Amino acid sequence: MSASKDHTLQADIGKMKLEADGSFKRAPSVFRNWIQPRGGQFPAERDRYHLYVSYACPWATRTLITRKLKGLEDIIPVTVVSPRMGENGWPFANADAFPGADVDPVYNSQHIKDLYFKADPNFSGRFTVPVLWDKKQHTVVNNESSEIIRIFNTAFNDLLPPEKAAVDIYPEELRQEIDELNSWVYDTVNNGVYKAGFAVSQEAYEKAVYPVFESLDRLEEMLKGKDYLIGDRLTEADIRLFVTIVRFDPVYVGHFKCNLRDIRHGYPALNRWMKKLYWTNPAFQSSTNFQHIKVHYYWSQTKVNPTRVVAVGPTPDIEPM
Repeated sequence: MSASKDHTLQADIGKMKLEADGSFKRAPSVFRNWIQPRGGQFPAERDRYHLYVSYACPWATRTLITRKLKGLEDIIPVTVVSPRMGENGWPFANADAFPGADVDPVYNSQHIKDLYFKADPNFSGRFTVPVLWDKKQHTVVNNESSEIIRIFNTAFNDLLPPEKAAVDIYPEELRQEIDELNSWVYDTVNNGVYKAGFAVSQEAYEKAVYPVFESLDRLEEMLKGKDYLIGDRLTEADIRLFVTIVRFDPVYVGHFKCNLRDIRHGYPALNRWMKKLYWTNPAFQSSTNFQHIKVHYYWSQTKVNPTRVVAVGPTPDIEPM
């Protein structure tokens, strides 16, 4: 690893490259290995793997929700970074002692980027969370949240009590429906808010923001009189949508200019669905930290908010049931 090389291009979201028309395009994740129940390069074992996350990041909190739903807390320890992602990327508590942030217990790293360079000294991608880490081989297993939640869903079932092994967020009979829903929700909602928020031209912004609300309208219709999106049961489709909707009023309405409507006033069915998950299922509430969420977006994304002033509203962060 060259000491003189400028790694802030990989770490600092303020230096993020945009398309020629001013639109944002997310780079794909790089580490895409799988944990197998038995055998292979990454076999399922207790306390072999470590999960690094940010409470601020919607992609990372997908993995926290699934980890708790599956009862993996004693099998896969977790470490939380500070929400203040600066020129060196996500810091641990020893680099930024933010309330609720942890020190890296495995290597005492300063930043998430240190892990990426430990795994690959020539790593040239972005230093993203979540990171699923193998402590035996000292490398990243996977940094793609959509795959990590599927790993958690099945790979450790042999180590879990029967009631947790039976939890299945990606049941075979619903997979086609889940995949189809995930596809347009990812493009227009999960990533759609970012495309609107990071756009630097009026055209790119409007091209992104209207599809966000068309999809929210569609989801509102789907959730009328229902507690879950698909098959009348909790699936990964609910987890993947929840992490965006719970951030919508606190950050996406103001910071990302997704302000045609907010969730609490414009989408009664979506709002009820979100509140029910948050207030009745500890996996959802325990993974949601509104202080980390607000500070991260308003403080870290200086291209969007150069003053780093953190908005105080809305009040409350999420309405009661």
